[in-house]
Amino acid sequence: MRSTCAIGVVAALLACAAPARAASLPTDMQKLVDAGAPGVIVLARDGSHTLRLATGVADRAHHKPMRITDRFRIGSLTKTFVAAVVLQLAGEGKLSLDDSVEKWVPGLVPGGGAITVRQLLNHTSGLFDYLNDGDGTVLKPYLKGDLGYVWTPRALVGVATKHPARFKPGAGWSYSNTGYIVLGLVVEAATGDSLAAELRKRLIVPLGLHRTSLDASPRIAGRHAHGYYRFGRKPLIDVTGVSPTLAWAAGGIVSTVGDVAQFYRALLQGHVLRAEELHAMQMTVSMGVDGEDYGLGLWETRSLGFEPTFRLSCADRVWGHDGDFPGYLTYAFNSADGRRQAVVAINDDALSKRGARAVAQVVGTAYCAA
Repeated sequence: MRSTCAIGVVAALLACAAPARAASLPTDMQKLVDAGAPGVIVLARDGSHTLRLATGVADRAHHKPMRITDRFRIGSLTKTFVAAVVLQLAGEGKLSLDDSVEKWVPGLVPGGGAITVRQLLNHTSGLFDYLNDGDGTVLKPYLKGDLGYVWTPRALVGVATKHPARFKPGAGWSYSNTGYIVLGLVVEAATGDSLAAELRKRLIVPLGLHRTSLDASPRIAGRHAHGYYRFGRKPLIDVTGVSPTLAWAAGGIVSTVGDVAQFYRALLQGHVLRAEELHAMQMTVSMGVDGEDYGLGLWETRSLGFEPTFRLSCADRVWGHDGDFPGYLTYAFNSADGRRQAVVAINDDALSKRGARAVAQVVGTAYCAA
């Protein structure tokens, strides 16, 4: 029988017969809120037992409490979804992982004839990252207060390609949001359909992810967590209205902890990709840090890389991804068979060092608690 516990943190230990290791989870979550995060949602799962907790607020202005079903921007977890679509297309023979960028989007990327789809997926393309490699062009409109500013995918790539490549394709590893924007364009070229439509047709509808969507509008439909950001020492400000077009295929999906967990479990248990494609997804390259490796849209970690000194007490390695979008942080980690899972969502992506340590503790406790 499926066991689900979906309650607020105050009553958590009284109302749900969770394993002993879950006892500290409400306290750890409260410590994260005490460290400055407005709110946090946690899903911890082991087999058929699921624990769902929420604390803090989803909307500071109206004092709305965080709920376990609140939608939020999942940031770079989007990359696993996009990678799954690309691998489905490869399995169907509609494209090859060894195809060049130039084949599908000619003229878009200088030297695109030497960059493969696989290298885009595992961040070995060498493409300059338009968000994290030092060019502030894309964020500038939002920093000036125009939260609804719309970027086209080709314009994002154009910002990146004004800079030289970080290295020759295949000669190193460097995280590149640009690569996933290019992948979104490859999907559209290979299918003749929009990326949003392909995600919906191939993943969202078949897996029953009813609260998941790739949005172009800055408005989040339905009950959702507002996202907050702190500039320097100033108070937190609401940045929920930042246009998701700044991330698109690299980080534009809106979802819930339940939908995220459902997707990763289905993926790792072989319900999304054939065995051959799932094996390809899990063929990793080193990220340059011991114990940190990256597959095709899938991160394998031994130390929860956002806090390198933090190691899980109940596992040697986990699969998943983290996500960072203005106002939101998300973590999704899973055992290789998808039975054990932890999904953590926080509506603040400017945490202090104390907050970062608290996040690591929450994620670690959640993964080992269910």
